Amino acid sequence: MEPYHRPHNQPLSAVAEKGQVLLDGPRGVAISLTPDAARQTATALQNAADEAERPPEG
Repeated sequence: MEPYHRPHNQPLSAVAEKGQVLLDGPRGVAISLTPDAARQTATALQNAADEAERPPEG
């Protein structure tokens, strides 16, 4: 998959508020997640970051 924009090198910020996890990032990125969805997202991000750092196979 080719990125549409150059990747950002600034992490998102995350805060807990009123039972939700709020993410805020560059270019107006803002999202609210349930705690469970935030945990699943954190795991998916960690897995994708690990994969992105691996050298290409072949």
